[in-house]
Amino acid sequence: MAHVCPWWMGYFLINPLRKLFQNPHKILSPHIKRGITAVDVGSGMGYFTIPMAQLVGDNGRIIAVDLQEKMLARLNKRACKYKVDNQILAHLCSENSLDLDNYNGKIDFALAFAVMHELPDQKKTLQELYDLLKDGGRILLAEPVGHVSSKEFANTADLACQIGFKKVEKSVIKRSHVVMLAK
Repeated sequence: MAHVCPWWMGYFLINPLRKLFQNPHKILSPHIKRGITAVDVGSGMGYFTIPMAQLVGDNGRIIAVDLQEKMLARLNKRACKYKVDNQILAHLCSENSLDLDNYNGKIDFALAFAVMHELPDQKKTLQELYDLLKDGGRILLAEPVGHVSSKEFANTADLACQIGFKKVEKSVIKRSHVVMLAK
């Protein structure tokens, strides 16, 4: 398995100062509409999940996927604090799969922020995400510049295109390689 961010690092990732260079509402509001169903892959303690839940509103749903129970437990506590626990389904995935087949064709938007480089099989995960998305559904892929080279990110984006995704726009997020893909 690739190196996975340890659960305790999640506390650094939810630090409010991070909003100075990666503001979740600013990043996600152009892509997330009220009432949609979205997936946050590698949700951790919910830095993006909670704002996603706020954006989808009471009739929307966020499936927060993580490999670590401690990350999801903290996410659930934070979701209650922010009063978005009804919109969030914390889902423990396995090392080799998102384990979300029952949502195939039902997802409007997916976020994979700083997680693809941690996956043992990017192709399999990208295929699962492709299957999850509705026709026209989108996925925002972003990887940290410090951990992932431009070439590695381009390889991930190319792999997604081989599966069937189309590049629809290139976004700018500080300290990140970013691409928006559509099914």
